[in-house]
Amino acid sequence: MNWDDIKHFLAVARRRKLRRAGADLKVDQATVGRRISALEARLGAKLFERGAHGYELTEVGRRLLPSAERIEEEMKAVFASAGRLGGGVSGAVRVGAPIGVSSYLLAPPATALCAENPHLELQIVALPRTFNLSRREADLAIAVSKPGRGRLQSEKIGDYDLYLYATEAFLQNAKPIEKVEDLRRVAGIGYVSDLIFDPELDYAPLIDPEVRPHLTSSDLNVQLRCTLAGAGVCVLPEFMANAHPELQKVIPHLVRLRRAYWLVVHEDLVNVDRIKLVAERLKSEIRAALVAARSGSVD
Repeated sequence: MNWDDIKHFLAVARRRKLRRAGADLKVDQATVGRRISALEARLGAKLFERGAHGYELTEVGRRLLPSAERIEEEMKAVFASAGRLGGGVSGAVRVGAPIGVSSYLLAPPATALCAENPHLELQIVALPRTFNLSRREADLAIAVSKPGRGRLQSEKIGDYDLYLYATEAFLQNAKPIEKVEDLRRVAGIGYVSDLIFDPELDYAPLIDPEVRPHLTSSDLNVQLRCTLAGAGVCVLPEFMANAHPELQKVIPHLVRLRRAYWLVVHEDLVNVDRIKLVAERLKSEIRAALVAARSGSVD
């Protein structure tokens, strides 16, 4: 294989569409398809399968990917030493993260990273789900629970607290909420129970097994917007609620949940420069934001 083979393989692996890979490489998609077909013929193995969401790596392709990325890093080092590459790291980094993290914690570090590294392409995938790093659904992920298995390296970023919140207008019109049992007669907002992607997010049974939210969504931002609209009481991360002064904590002395975020990276990628840079910056700035959000809380 030559360097052009590697570039085409990596572009399709990351972009999953021939058209998008071609746009990155500044060639047409037919050229990309021909290069991939020729590479597969030389290797005597299929590297991609056509799936519902584009080109998916085969097992052979997944095994080739770490080696290809190491070659890419070596080539970047050669170009940089020759003065042909600008400052900072380059290439694509895909970050998988829950919606709350993506919406409220990632914007500042993502903005700074892109400003400092003009050749870096940072892709934030904000979905209410876990990410399979072995299948390269993301290069690194922020998770609400520590992975239990796989060739993954994980590090705890920090704790965050969740409380019940509602608007002042809603609380004024509702019957007083003074104890947990009072939540049974109050409109509640929460997750769709059978779509909760991590057991750490199944809050309602922990608060009171008899509490049943009447308005549910798989999207935390939707839950937040419904709460702001006065639809009811909702469990929200403190770092999200702090951005909305119209929200008030409801019986915080009785209901407080503590959870943690974890930074997860596949073992094959932990020493890739751009992955290391993004991981360290996100970890540092998210940790600082979580500490700041909890600074007013009483343990």
